[in-house]
Amino acid sequence: MPAANQTDRADRLAAHEAPVASARFVDTKRAALLGKLGVETVGDLVRHYPFRYLDLTATTSAADAKPGTDVTVVGVVKDVRAKQPKPRLSIVEVALGDGTGTVVGVWFNQPYMKQRFAVGERVAFAGHLEFDFGLKQIKNPFIEKLDTHDAPERLGRILPIHRTTEGLTTTWLRTLVTAAVEDYADVPDHIPSALRASRGLISLRSALRDIHLPEHIDDAEGARRRLAYDEFLLMQLFMRMRRHALTREQAGVAARLDGPALAALKRAVPFELTADQLTAVEEVLADMSSPRPMNRMLLGDVGTGKTLVAAHALAASADTGMQAAMMAPTEVLATQYACALGPLLDRAGVRWALLTGSTGAADRRRILEGTADGTLQVLFGTHALLESKVRFARLALAIVDEQHRFGVRQRLGLRGKGATSDLLVMTATPIPRSLALTLYGDLDTSYLRERPGERGSDHVATELVRPARRDKAYEAVRAAVREGRQAFVVCPLVDESDALEVKAATRHAEILQRQVFPDLRVGLLTGRMKPTEKAEAMQAFRDRRTDVLVATTVIEVGVDVPNATVMVVEDADRFGLAQLHQLRGRVGRGEHPGRVVLVADPKSADSRERLSALAETSDGFELAERDLRIRGEGHILGDRQHGLPELKLASVLTDSDLLLAAREDAERIIERDPHLKLPQHGPLLAEVYHRYRRAWTWVKAG
Repeated sequence: MPAANQTDRADRLAAHEAPVASARFVDTKRAALLGKLGVETVGDLVRHYPFRYLDLTATTSAADAKPGTDVTVVGVVKDVRAKQPKPRLSIVEVALGDGTGTVVGVWFNQPYMKQRFAVGERVAFAGHLEFDFGLKQIKNPFIEKLDTHDAPERLGRILPIHRTTEGLTTTWLRTLVTAAVEDYADVPDHIPSALRASRGLISLRSALRDIHLPEHIDDAEGARRRLAYDEFLLMQLFMRMRRHALTREQAGVAARLDGPALAALKRAVPFELTADQLTAVEEVLADMSSPRPMNRMLLGDVGTGKTLVAAHALAASADTGMQAAMMAPTEVLATQYACALGPLLDRAGVRWALLTGSTGAADRRRILEGTADGTLQVLFGTHALLESKVRFARLALAIVDEQHRFGVRQRLGLRGKGATSDLLVMTATPIPRSLALTLYGDLDTSYLRERPGERGSDHVATELVRPARRDKAYEAVRAAVREGRQAFVVCPLVDESDALEVKAATRHAEILQRQVFPDLRVGLLTGRMKPTEKAEAMQAFRDRRTDVLVATTVIEVGVDVPNATVMVVEDADRFGLAQLHQLRGRVGRGEHPGRVVLVADPKSADSRERLSALAETSDGFELAERDLRIRGEGHILGDRQHGLPELKLASVLTDSDLLLAAREDAERIIERDPHLKLPQHGPLLAEVYHRYRRAWTWVKAG
């Protein structure tokens, strides 16, 4: 790129970094309101994209508007009414007539909407039309007042609708964004023209104008696809650069695969591994034996045995004369792993310990000394492993389980306790492939779908019962105990709440013991209990001193009690689909089949769909795909999950073709130019750094 162009680009990027108050029409008050929307800079304002459009080029008459479709109707306000049919329910109805008929806009519990309309005003309503109570209605329609001085300018146009906040009308926000686009959207393109042409993408200048000010609705979609591809490409480039820095530019420790500990561990496993486990073990050990650091994620559906895969890695690390750390998000899970893997490691001659927040002072001193002088080869633990006092002599393997519960910096913090440690992150929460590519593009992936032994897809039956039939669920508990088995009863809350009419574990355990199961032994396990109390509750259940364990989601992962065959989930509609699938994985883990009874009266269509999906399939990856379709990816993407900027326009649900194209392009670019140092890639490097500057150290941090 010529020097003049580079200077021009730098100047324009600097203009985008200016405070939003420097944009046209943005005074101090409006800047504060924009700040509530996360709009802090001029660039943020330019990229405050519309979430839908009010198409005044394609309006529909009231008579022709068909129920079940999205419509835009322009008319005159004929009537404004406010009702209050119930103490906590208010309704505002606005009748809009256009000479052919009437469409009614309806707002629930928004009494202030009555003040926004006056009879005789000209207004546009846009939204989903329904036929209720003999009327054509749009609930919570998007509105545009057309009885203003600039109304003629807006008629026959496509109006963008941006997310706003109280005190800033959609019309004013549109004015601010439009001015910013006119003043600042003329920026040089960071994507090489040849790449744009190969993917049929419009220029950045055109995209920024057309996303906000489209002449035709197709223009808006073309702009959205270009900008969505941008988001995917920049994310994939960042991931690929970090992956290259981790796996190509650092020397790791080549693990020994023919040592006595690994051989002894394989002999100690009392059953044959599944084909998926064998493949995953082979992939993990191949990475470890490489002179480059491992950077792998193991995705295992519930009950597929990812822990045993990790055990092979721990043994190989010990054979190499190095140390390994395995971190879990809860004490229950960390203790479970120590109980499950400890005996196998003992038989393999591997010295190990468990460190949690409740570890006693004497044991803690002994453990810290053992990790510091290298005599301890494997350390299990919780966040306690991240403490500065925990020092390893030669850490070469970091395993992070249920990795989505840790921040990126926490994962890197554990890995950073070794010079160039191998990293294996694990999750029992199945992730759709499209999301895995988006969130974890810097990791190699191994998948576990098969369940060991006879635990096939029908090993755990799932059914839904209404609260009025709760006795059916309790009879399943009694039947299990009569056969010498045990049961879980899961509640969404720890303590009673006046605001929520849902079961709470503490109170429910008391009721079950006194009124429902007076002849059985009922235990309690919640996240608020002291560590020693939680450990005792779990040990009593494992030792069969407890028949029924009432618990919260603290048992969601890691709890392995093969004798537990029944689970009752109270108020099941209050749990997410992935969470319910994790809970279901706590029963049927032994030779006896399991049964899960979901007690719920779901009110929303989404809740009914989630519970029906759970009853229909036990395949976690299929459920993950369904959950993605039901709830969207917004609850998974974002800063809280993986420390990267959110995707504003791109959707892994509807833009999978763009995601795959961006991944392919990023791989090709980084393979040729891993640091984006070639002249044609200078603008790309600047844009990747600009977008990911908060996370830039991760490229080198490992």
